[in-house]
Amino acid sequence: MRSDALSRLLPVSGPQRVLAVSNFVYTIGSGLYLTAGVLYFTEGVHLPADQVGLGLGIAGCVSLALSISVGHLADRRGARGVYVATLLVQALATAGFLLADSFWPFVLVVCVAGGAKAGGMAARSPLIRLYGGDRPQEFRAYLRAVTNIGISFGALLAGWAVQVGTHTSYQLLVVGNAVGLAAAVLPLFALPTAEPVAGVEGPRWIALRDHPYLLLTALDGVMAIQFKVLTVAVPLWLVGFTDAPHWLVSGTMLTGTVIVVAFQVRASRGVDSPAAGGRAYRRAGAAFLVACALIPWSAGISPWAATAVLLITVVIHTVGELWHSAGGFEVSFALAPGRATGQYLGVFGLGAGLAEALGPGLLIALCIGWGRPGWYVVGALFVLTGLAVPRAVRWAQRQQDQQSVRQNLPEAVGEVRKV
Repeated sequence: MRSDALSRLLPVSGPQRVLAVSNFVYTIGSGLYLTAGVLYFTEGVHLPADQVGLGLGIAGCVSLALSISVGHLADRRGARGVYVATLLVQALATAGFLLADSFWPFVLVVCVAGGAKAGGMAARSPLIRLYGGDRPQEFRAYLRAVTNIGISFGALLAGWAVQVGTHTSYQLLVVGNAVGLAAAVLPLFALPTAEPVAGVEGPRWIALRDHPYLLLTALDGVMAIQFKVLTVAVPLWLVGFTDAPHWLVSGTMLTGTVIVVAFQVRASRGVDSPAAGGRAYRRAGAAFLVACALIPWSAGISPWAATAVLLITVVIHTVGELWHSAGGFEVSFALAPGRATGQYLGVFGLGAGLAEALGPGLLIALCIGWGRPGWYVVGALFVLTGLAVPRAVRWAQRQQDQQSVRQNLPEAVGEVRKV
């Protein structure tokens, strides 16, 4: 019975299982960092929070510069080898966190780690399209559920480290993350080699000339700042402004991951067209507004009341996260041509890079530095972005339809001449 249940949870395809196992191992390690990484540098290394925000912002800029180039390299040289290389570089850079005892060494290692992570996400995209079946968007949603299972294990260990609060305990988080990243490489050797795609006609960097897709990338980048709410702003707010127990840093992460594991695939099934993806962004923006409006009320109340407010907020925020992720999976894949998946998804990854660059510093300045009004401003930013996405999707679809007509016109003319 147990093996039957497990087989239903695993993908049918062999390559899909390989990608899922690699992703699971990867995220056990990264779950440690996502839960308490910012606290490692502020509480373990004792860097000021504003310096941590600045360093993460610089690393985000590096990610912006690398993701599209690595995605294009994966298209042209083979996605598996490029993806493996990015994981190894990220593992080495993460181990380097142990040596970052001041600002500039910290900036160096987070830049290398962030750039490798962004490049890896772009390099993995052709693999998802190649082995993801008829709708790679749904397989991507499945991988996100697997991601959150792994993160939940990492979050449990991170909760212990935060509660202990010693420099050694925080260092163990870094070691676990680096080991997980390196171990994620091993299953990938069982993956069939992904052949490079054939050359395409026209400009080399075609994705950078797709203006509607670039607009969607920018809007997704603004919305992707929401991922930093639970990993940067909430931990700092909880520790610095509330009387909630510190183990709740791990509890909030676990709450969100459980919801994603249970509902991400289901939420994505209803988002089966770019238009539906645009509507999902709009719903996500509204949920983030409600969550950001509730978080400040956790300050100045009893520990258990603060715990309840924070957990309710995390539930609402994570529902918005489900919609945002489902919308992003759909529009990024559906509006990207198959011949340049790595390049297009690398461009779309610029949005996540934008969030990496601006998100931590913005959230620290507004939510931690300004306090309650800052949370309201962040919520308004999310809801306005969500309202703008459906219009951008319609523009992208119109351009896609026009390109399809132009591509099919020579074939139609040729058939007429034959007649």
